[in-house]
Amino acid sequence: MSLSLFRFCPVCGSADFQPHDARSKRCGACGFTYYLNASASTVAVIRDAAGRLLVVRRAKAPAKGTLDLPGGFVDPGETLHEGCIREVREELGIEASVGKLLFSLPNRYVFSGFTVPTIDAFFEVTTPAPELARASDDAAEVMWLFPHEIRPEDFGLNSIRKGITLLLTDYF
Repeated sequence: MSLSLFRFCPVCGSADFQPHDARSKRCGACGFTYYLNASASTVAVIRDAAGRLLVVRRAKAPAKGTLDLPGGFVDPGETLHEGCIREVREELGIEASVGKLLFSLPNRYVFSGFTVPTIDAFFEVTTPAPELARASDDAAEVMWLFPHEIRPEDFGLNSIRKGITLLLTDYF
């Protein structure tokens, strides 16, 4: 687990920072306990009037070049809805409204050699002008695919691949 990368207490700097349980470390010097909790992440499921799904091609690692759905980490102080709206704006340059939560999936997101446990919330998202979506930020390309054109194996992140399978089975 990624906890092994934490060798020193982030509060006092002591090297006496030892495993406490399966997902935490405790400092023997100051008593601080660090828990490796899941980070919140959102996924935007955007469909157009023709029933196509908006997908993007990842511009950056991890899984650079593979397909993805718009979304990303929720910033501190944001709600899930606010994070989803911000991610759509950053990646697609369009405004959006978040509808119902479709489902959530756990994920392990590897970045810079560190595995970040996440909980990915898949939301139904609408936008007044989906045709204006343009790739920017983490997205290299925007595509609209009909359900029969979607292949889960083309999606590089595990939770997105699982989510696409659920969407194709239960929502399209």
